[in-house]
Amino acid sequence: MDISLVIPLLDEAESLPELSAWIEKVMKEHNYSYEVIFIDDGSTDNSWEVINQLRSGNSNIKGIKFQRNYGKSAALNEGFKAAQGDVVITMDADMQDSPDEIPELRRMIIEDKFDLVSGWKKKRYDSTLAKNIPSKFFNAVTRSASGIKLHDFNCGLKAYRNKVVKSVEVYGEMHRYIPVLAKWSGFRKIGEKVVEHRKRKFGTSKFGMRRFVNGFLDLLSISFVGKFSKKPMHFFGLWGSLFFLIGLGFSVYLVISKIIDFEYPITNRPGFYIALTSLIVGVQLFLAGFLGELISRNAPGRNSYLIEEKTGL
Repeated sequence: MDISLVIPLLDEAESLPELSAWIEKVMKEHNYSYEVIFIDDGSTDNSWEVINQLRSGNSNIKGIKFQRNYGKSAALNEGFKAAQGDVVITMDADMQDSPDEIPELRRMIIEDKFDLVSGWKKKRYDSTLAKNIPSKFFNAVTRSASGIKLHDFNCGLKAYRNKVVKSVEVYGEMHRYIPVLAKWSGFRKIGEKVVEHRKRKFGTSKFGMRRFVNGFLDLLSISFVGKFSKKPMHFFGLWGSLFFLIGLGFSVYLVISKIIDFEYPITNRPGFYIALTSLIVGVQLFLAGFLGELISRNAPGRNSYLIEEKTGL
């Protein structure tokens, strides 16, 4: 199969017939073998009924329905599991992503040998205050933290080599960081393409400030996990050593001070509490590092590695 289209959706019944017809037109023009996987993320309208109607007229359309709303990351993760195409392309169901971008995205994966190509909505039609400014800030922070030079990490229109989507697990709200997850899984050829951003024709935006805050917290989480999941002692041990040395230094100072001025009680000095707190925090961080190492070394899949190719086996 040439292409798998993975399309998560929430209450997008109005846009699905037009989107499906547009996708079918593009696929037929380029003679692609394809599948369209719609993931209904707990819609409260008749999106699922529309998907079933579309399926009856086009056998390339498939559907996955969640019992309730789990979020875009969960929807993408299930879609990635089901995808069979050599190239997997994700897009939003709100008609703001253009299916006409599909051929060029596929070409960049197949001919230019990119592992992942991310869309860049250079000209946007969203509210400047509500979405554009937070998005620019988020992208700048993500570029700095990850070292991946993309302008629009959160663009829903992306193309992947099949083995990329089979090698990453998307959870929480980590769909924003799939390029980061891919890079840490060993896929380093990540490209970008300027894509058309269309005005919303149906429904309303699902974006909110809570999702922006959660996205920033997820960035901190993924940065930590990516760097230290296999070596937690490198983080906890470093800070544990620092706090322990601070506490030890204050303890030595207090002992020397006591020898010089035997009458003055150690417990009346601020340094005593600094020393005590630092020693306790240092020991706790060390224990956290040791426990992290035990968990990491005994976790399933620790010795599983992504192998490029096998021959003669």
